[in-house]
Amino acid sequence: MSMNVCTDQLAMLVAGEGQLHSVSNLAADPGISVLADEAGRYVVNHGMGEEVFLMGPDLVLAGTFTAQPAVEMLRRLGFRVEQFPPESTFEGIRDSIRRMGQLLGRQERAEELVAELEAGLDDLLREPVANLSVAVYSANSYTSGEGSLSHAVIEAAGLTNITDKLGIAGVQRIPLEQLVLADPDIVVLGEQHYEKPALAQENFQHPAFRAIASGDRLVRIPDRYWICGAPFTLEAARMLRQAAGEVAEQ
Repeated sequence: MSMNVCTDQLAMLVAGEGQLHSVSNLAADPGISVLADEAGRYVVNHGMGEEVFLMGPDLVLAGTFTAQPAVEMLRRLGFRVEQFPPESTFEGIRDSIRRMGQLLGRQERAEELVAELEAGLDDLLREPVANLSVAVYSANSYTSGEGSLSHAVIEAAGLTNITDKLGIAGVQRIPLEQLVLADPDIVVLGEQHYEKPALAQENFQHPAFRAIASGDRLVRIPDRYWICGAPFTLEAARMLRQAAGEVAEQ
């Protein structure tokens, strides 16, 4: 069974018939899970040790940020728990796919997925693209730099992250003034919205932000494509590449 939305999806992609019994409740959320429809085939868990104990699985899959008390309790009880770190590079995605294949005895299936990933990356490299700059901008004014999966996706698309020249690594807040001065060719937002007005999204309402993020310069990429690393992460790079082509034609 899996207790983490990223291991949920890797396991669903790799597991053979009858191998995977349970996935986390987040696996069925289409906002963060590409395989939300498929998640309905499995028993749902909420990442609680008690649930795992009652199901009695041979293997528990978890993320390194999965609730540590539950993970430690399960190990003390004798359960085999394998934790996967969040991927920040396509090399990391390859490693996680192969590791999942080894754990489930599905190495051949894992290599098929790795080949799919590599073919998609090669396709992106073969297509010419204008050297455009990209800014990922999130609620509460966060951006993603080197060391994040978003950064790896931008590079795979053949584009330049504005964080390279701003000295920003990982996920950090960026003042709106700094974003405006960087003047990115493309501004990337997610697709999730709060149902009610929220302070976290006030940065999107500022006239200065609207001035630099309008028309073809504004691209919305669903969060589910790059919250977790998998072959489907290529879709985010393809969407960026398409946006770059439209901007270059202006």
